Amino acid sequence: MCGIAGLLIPGSSDADGITVILQNMTRSLAHRGPDAEGYWTEGAVALGHRRLSILDLSDAGAQPMRSESGRYVIVFNGEIYNHLNMRRDLAVDGAAPDWRGHSDTETLLAGITHWGLDETLQRAKGMFTLALWDRSEKRLSLARDRMGEKPLYWGWAGQALVFGSELKALRAHPDCPRDVCRDALAQYLRFMYVPAPRSIHPGLYKLEPGTILTVDGAPPSTPPEEPIRPGGHHGSISIRRYWDLNAEIEAGAQNQIEDEGDAVAALGEVLGKAAQREMISDVPLGAFLSGGVDSSAIVALMQAQSERPVQTFTIGFDEAAFDETPYAAAVAHHLGTEHTKLHVTDADARDVIPLLPDLYDEPFADSSQIPTYLVCRAARQHVTVALSGDGGDELFGGYNRYIRGPGLWKRLSKVPKPLRQVSGYAAQALPEKTWELIGGAYNRLRPGSAGISGLGTKDHRLGERLRLTDSLDDLHRNMASTWIEPETVMAGNVSEPPSHLDDPLPAFGADDPAMRMMLQDMRSYMPDDILCKVDRAAMGVSLETRTPFLDPDVIALAARLPMAMKIRDGQGKWALRQVLYQHVPREMIERPKVGFAIPIGIWLRGPLRDWAEELLSPERLAKDGFFDPEIIRQTWAEHPSGRRDWSARIWTILMFQAWHAQWA
Repeated sequence: MCGIAGLLIPGSSDADGITVILQNMTRSLAHRGPDAEGYWTEGAVALGHRRLSILDLSDAGAQPMRSESGRYVIVFNGEIYNHLNMRRDLAVDGAAPDWRGHSDTETLLAGITHWGLDETLQRAKGMFTLALWDRSEKRLSLARDRMGEKPLYWGWAGQALVFGSELKALRAHPDCPRDVCRDALAQYLRFMYVPAPRSIHPGLYKLEPGTILTVDGAPPSTPPEEPIRPGGHHGSISIRRYWDLNAEIEAGAQNQIEDEGDAVAALGEVLGKAAQREMISDVPLGAFLSGGVDSSAIVALMQAQSERPVQTFTIGFDEAAFDETPYAAAVAHHLGTEHTKLHVTDADARDVIPLLPDLYDEPFADSSQIPTYLVCRAARQHVTVALSGDGGDELFGGYNRYIRGPGLWKRLSKVPKPLRQVSGYAAQALPEKTWELIGGAYNRLRPGSAGISGLGTKDHRLGERLRLTDSLDDLHRNMASTWIEPETVMAGNVSEPPSHLDDPLPAFGADDPAMRMMLQDMRSYMPDDILCKVDRAAMGVSLETRTPFLDPDVIALAARLPMAMKIRDGQGKWALRQVLYQHVPREMIERPKVGFAIPIGIWLRGPLRDWAEELLSPERLAKDGFFDPEIIRQTWAEHPSGRRDWSARIWTILMFQAWHAQWA
């Protein structure tokens, strides 16, 4: 794992100045690659690299790296797990060079020379971003992996085209914009993250997953009015897809596996091979283990193929409701892993908060960022690479909204819209404490049931969604939203722009309501929240993370499974559970989904209250001019008092305010 950075300045003759800027950009990413740095400049182009040595620790793996012919120069961040197979294919084609080492970067260069960039990336199974300079054609290409495991920002700093693994690399250029993109801010308020292709700064963008950006000749001197989407262009800049999630879903829908036994066997085989590929490493390797379905499945398949106990890691918290360590320990003991448990106090977790603006570079408010960072930090004391179970929920129907959402919409769709709106207002009108009393009475009347918790908060949120839902897609968007109407929170006249959720869905495969929701999460929530969260947390401590669920063969197989093999009897991940039960007893796994959460709401009423009050002071809000002070203050006042649980909304504002204080 590494960090990359670079710039393209047409007509520049200041070689020394470009080198200084490149060094500053690259060195801002030292945490992503603490082992080495490298630079290459030629005319108007400059490429920088920070190296975290994982494969081929020798100088033969150093970057920037030239192709054997000298035509191509590349900087690469990531891992290509099947690169040895690609080397064999090159040998069969008579196109294998005189290999200098055994790095996957050298394999990529040889593939690009022989097959071209698009076909090479289609053959590659891995996670990556790269920048490729074609010295013959004077062409710069930027590319990102299929699902967006690795980040890549690009855009304008003055008249220079700049790019890098994180925003801080672009900010190291003296002409990089620092102002806030209001469109991006509106999206952030809704989703808790800024979805690609925007970033929080105007003129700076995220390259979308599965795409290649090409600059043929001199780049335009100014950014486009709107972000460039795949299939679009701006002057000499164009973006195209080399892999399409919609096409993958359609292909799977037209070639489904009907036999359950065949499906479970195929999933076990494909996922096992993916885990095996991702266990290649020249440095110590382990895995995260929460004791849930996803992480347990990955660890089980790793251990089944390992001659030594796999190193596994989990963290525990003071609050029993947020502590999964007993479940993880039980699974680890059963599988025979070398298990490490780290106990974390509330104070330990809160100490991470001041690090977040620098760690995430732009506003990011998924509060599980804190425990994710802590478990990465704990793992890094023992290993350099860790496998995770990320992606299992989106591929196999693990989130509760996939189960509850379609049924809720089926009922809502039978109610005329005016009546839905009236019901929504009525639900919101009744105080939360009244709803809690109702929920408490229900629980007392049904002592043997699971009971209802947080009824007041849930009902108020449901009421808001009832008012604003006209379709299943609206319902999913609202269920995934923090501020459902972000324009009402912001100062000035702001209109929220479209997002990935407005893109066309596949012609086949998205007719199932749960599948529609899963697909929407795969193309937005997963890359821009889940994978972003893990990448920044891990790279912040120089740890490489890998996600076998996002192997292209696993994605293709998941697309071939009917929904009945994903969600069954009100429970997700049916097929994946059957694979797991071959290694771990069912009773060890079957429990309600907990999630990787921390008690932010409680902290905001207690030890974080003064910190929050300072960031949310009326004077500060008015001076910054981003939010309506009256609405923010009203929301904040209701939370500490206990009248409402606004922890997610307040955290979203606080994370922006903390970020803005550091980077503005």
